[in-house]
Amino acid sequence: MRSGYVLAPLLVGLSFSGTFSGAFAAENTSAQDSSGVKKQSRKETAVKKTAPVVKTEQAVADEPEQVIVTGTRDPSQTAAHSISPITIIGGNQLRATGMTDIRDALVQLSPSISREVNGSDQGSVIDALSLRGLNADQTLVLVNGKRRHTTAAIAVDASSQQGTTPVDLDMIPISAVDHIEILQDGAAAQYGSDAIAGVINVILKSNNHGIHLQAVNGGYAAGDGFTTGENLNAGFKLGNRGFLNLSAEFKHQDRTQRTGIDPRTGKNNDLATGQPQVTRESIETNFGYHVTDAIELYGFGTFTHRDAERWAFLRAPSTTAADGLLGMYPNGFEPVETMPENDYGFTLGFRGKRLYGFDWDLSSTIGGDHDTLGDYNSANADAYKETGYSPSRFYLGSYSNQQWTNNLDIRRGVDLPFLYSPLNIAFGGEYRRDTYSIGSGEPLSYYLSGAQGYQGETPQDAVNAARHVAAAYVDFSTQIVKRWRVDLAGRFEHYDDVGNARTGKISTRYDINRFIGFRGTASTGFRAPTLAEQNFAAFISSPNYATGQIAANSPAARALGSPGLRPETSTNFSAGMILNPLPRLHINVDGYTINIKHRIVDGGYASGARAVEAYAAAGVDTSGFSGDESAVSTNYFTNGASTRTTGLDITAHYSSDFGRYGKVDWDAAVNFNHTNVKNIARTGEGAPVLNAQQISLMSTENPSNKLIFGGIWRQGKWTVAVHEIRYGHTTSDLTFVSGSNAFSTTNFYHQINRPRFVTNLEVGYQVLPQLHLALGGNNVGNAHPSRVPSYTADYNNNLYDTLSQQLSEEGGFYYLRADLSL
Repeated sequence: MRSGYVLAPLLVGLSFSGTFSGAFAAENTSAQDSSGVKKQSRKETAVKKTAPVVKTEQAVADEPEQVIVTGTRDPSQTAAHSISPITIIGGNQLRATGMTDIRDALVQLSPSISREVNGSDQGSVIDALSLRGLNADQTLVLVNGKRRHTTAAIAVDASSQQGTTPVDLDMIPISAVDHIEILQDGAAAQYGSDAIAGVINVILKSNNHGIHLQAVNGGYAAGDGFTTGENLNAGFKLGNRGFLNLSAEFKHQDRTQRTGIDPRTGKNNDLATGQPQVTRESIETNFGYHVTDAIELYGFGTFTHRDAERWAFLRAPSTTAADGLLGMYPNGFEPVETMPENDYGFTLGFRGKRLYGFDWDLSSTIGGDHDTLGDYNSANADAYKETGYSPSRFYLGSYSNQQWTNNLDIRRGVDLPFLYSPLNIAFGGEYRRDTYSIGSGEPLSYYLSGAQGYQGETPQDAVNAARHVAAAYVDFSTQIVKRWRVDLAGRFEHYDDVGNARTGKISTRYDINRFIGFRGTASTGFRAPTLAEQNFAAFISSPNYATGQIAANSPAARALGSPGLRPETSTNFSAGMILNPLPRLHINVDGYTINIKHRIVDGGYASGARAVEAYAAAGVDTSGFSGDESAVSTNYFTNGASTRTTGLDITAHYSSDFGRYGKVDWDAAVNFNHTNVKNIARTGEGAPVLNAQQISLMSTENPSNKLIFGGIWRQGKWTVAVHEIRYGHTTSDLTFVSGSNAFSTTNFYHQINRPRFVTNLEVGYQVLPQLHLALGGNNVGNAHPSRVPSYTADYNNNLYDTLSQQLSEEGGFYYLRADLSL
């Protein structure tokens, strides 16, 4: 921790949150009673109030077993007897991390989850995460068992998430979360596209009484990045037949600065590297109402508005003079990219029981995301040179998407004399309509060199795309004998733009006795290319070069050799062991192999005359570019490679009772992970579509292992939680910015990042029966990623290796958390 950092001024404000032990509202859960609280089966219990310790699927011996709804369509399936590896993280565990959004909280709690350290442009605003070392698009996110829509903002810059438009978890209020179920297994045969790495299912609160408030206020060891998050959750009865649960949340985070001394100015005044400035307001509702004893009307939804600002790289006076903009900015300038955003998702449905012996669920979900792109403190250098005038603020265009999903799910248990338990039969269908659009910016935002900081979208880039998806599935599960369970699933999907997909899954578990059990899964999966990957296009022109992206399925891309995008396909094999050697010691070991063919990457590079011809075919006029034709380049998304990811997950939990000295819940979890890239495709010019840097982004930027271990001590009104996180080594291929290899696309600096250790500590005290206060820190030792050499840090604006997905470059975060339950 820096000695000059003063904690007290940052830990201002008091806020409130409570905990709750209530019912779950999710797909395949049992009906609710007349008070609106869901009836529990003999094996089910609400989430237990805990500190931020991950509970594995093996329940603690002295706790009742928790019913799960992810990865199974059996309404009696419990976490302790799950046929697939499931991690359950309670909402109170998320909120006790001191993080104000779901993604950053999950990174603190699950070794299988990682995040991009520092994105660029609009990609830095999106809360995307990776599961088992794969990219964000390869993990399916559900809310109450229903597919969640993705963001409209595509990650365009070179990074591990390049090309992705994932679900933005920051758009879901953390205060609304009852618990999260993480299925660490391929599940495309059960849920469809995207579930290659696994599934994250966010279960919303459904309590029908109580008011719970929370606030977290904190900042970083560097003295910046003040963050405040206030939230409220309240439950109400709807007569004696239902419930209504509401959440409201406000979050603000200041920008941080993680740059060094700029050699052009001799000052540390470049604000481009660090977290963006974000202000977010969100609301959420979840309700259920029994129209009859057998039929329930239910619904849930979120609406979030977010304003984000991201600083572009500093234009020092010397750079400003070269661009001819000293008349506007005699002291230099630093453009600021803005992205006001509206995001919504709503579900309405009916579910019922005992209709000719069948349980059923009919629902419709609509969700969307709209991003408005802007730029201020900027200029168009070419317009200024020609006319002596340029605006300083620009409208750059917009990104929008919408997803409308309709589901019918039917289930019934059938008693068969030769089976130990009833055969659970589930089947259903889904219809979905996806849309995606790009709106062009104002003319001066893209005229010649365009707005500095981020060039506007051109009329040629503008697109309105849509597709229709239809799917059907069937699922069978049963216990053949007392200790042997089997689950079979199959799914067919039709996309009107990329064709058909057929997937299947078989899972089994055998418990030898109460001390040891085995489980395994074999499945196939797929991920359809997103509409953004198929249609995104951009063109950037400057005095020195012209480059951009061509839509993958366009005639221009096909002229360069693009075959068009097709779905990624996968095969997933896993095997696991469950051990209970002692009454309070539970260990789970799960190994996996995920083979993915036709992974979608940013490749298809072309330059010179071929690029000029491709732009002409796309309707882009490059005649305004005054440089040599050889400085014109382009590329497109393509199915560029195959990968094999192998790994191992180990989790353990043990409880100790020291009598009058308190109790300690110990936990440990580790993920080992490695990805190998093979079968790299080639461009129309015969060159590989991936260079060494792009290969490393897919294979070595994620830690080779991640370990979380620690525990929480409870004694009277005191709690102390300590967890250590170890990030394994990574390697990066960084771009040279000076010397003979400057900006080479074939020669890179090979950066080796040694393991990093992070300590999280929180001390809490129950001041009143209703009020709990906690003082904590994440990364209390203020550790940072590895430093990079100056010849890979353009003007010292990147001090750390931010391509590596180890710990954040922000350093230690210290907070005060207050919780109130009324």
